[in-house]
Amino acid sequence: MTPVLSIVVVAYRSREEIGACVRSLPREIDGRAVEAVVVDNSLGSDGTPEVVRREASHVRCLVPEENLGFGRGNNLGFAATSGECVLFLNPDTVCDAAALEHCVRRVRREPEIGLISPRLVMADERMDLACRRSIPTAWDGFCRAAGLAATFPRTKLFSGYNLTHLPERGSYDVGAINGAFMLGRRAFLESVAEPRPHAVFDERFFMYGDDLDLCIRVRKAGGRIVYDGTVEITHLKGMSVGRDFERMSRAIFDANRDVYLKHFNPRGSRLTAWRYRVMFGLWKRVALLRASLRGHRRVRPV
Repeated sequence: MTPVLSIVVVAYRSREEIGACVRSLPREIDGRAVEAVVVDNSLGSDGTPEVVRREASHVRCLVPEENLGFGRGNNLGFAATSGECVLFLNPDTVCDAAALEHCVRRVRREPEIGLISPRLVMADERMDLACRRSIPTAWDGFCRAAGLAATFPRTKLFSGYNLTHLPERGSYDVGAINGAFMLGRRAFLESVAEPRPHAVFDERFFMYGDDLDLCIRVRKAGGRIVYDGTVEITHLKGMSVGRDFERMSRAIFDANRDVYLKHFNPRGSRLTAWRYRVMFGLWKRVALLRASLRGHRRVRPV
C-alpha cells in the first residue's frame, strides 16, 4: 500500500539536531505507513548519515555528490518517495505525532488545501513568527524593518508581515508559511511543479526564497495556504544556518527580492525591477542597521 505520508528532510551540518528530528517521526498514521528520507547536503562529512542510521534505521539517508541547496535537495527527496501526502521538514524540528496526524487528516479531508503548517514553537516556547506570513507589500516590509511591527504587534495596520494581530491558536488562510514545515498532497504539488513533475521547488533559489516562491505558485493554482495553530511542533530555529549570520541575513533579503522579480514583474519592466531592487535594498539596510544599533544579531527578515 502506498504510504500515507512521505517526509523529506534536507540536512546541512545537522549532526547535532538530526537525531531528535528523526526519532520524533511516526512510523504510521491511520494504519498506513509513513516513509522518511534525509538528504544530507553536508555530503556525509559531519556524520549525519551515521546518526540517522543509529537513531532511526527505517529512515533512508541520501548523500548527493554536491551540496544541492534547499530546493534541489527537497526535489531529490520528493522524487525518491511515493506517499500520498508529502511533508518538507527542517532538521531542526521535533515533531509531535498528534499534530502531524492532524495536519495530514486535514489535507486529505480538504482537497482545496495546497499547503498547511501547524504553529511552530521555538525552544524558549515563543512562536516562530515565520510559520504564518502574508505575501508582504512594501508597507509590510517597511513596518517590519523599521520596528513598527514589533512595537505594535496587535495592530493590523503595522503587523501585516507576520500577521501578529491574528490569534496564535486559531486556524485560517495565510499568504505563506515557513519552509521548516510544509505539508501538502503529492498530486497537487506535482501540478504546480516547474519545469518537471518532481521540481516542486524552483531550483534557481539555492537556499532562501524557495518556500515563498512555492506558496505563491500554490495560491496562483487555486490552493489554500493554511496555518493551523490548534496544534504545534518544536522548531529549534536557525541551528544549521546561524553560524554565518550577516551573510545569511543578506542572502534572505536578496532571495526574496528575486521572488518578487519573478512573480510580480512578468513583463520584465526595468522600472518595476528597479523599484523592487530599491525596496529590498532599503529594507535590508534598515534592518541590519537596527540590529547593529541594538548591539546584537537578530535580523529576522522572514
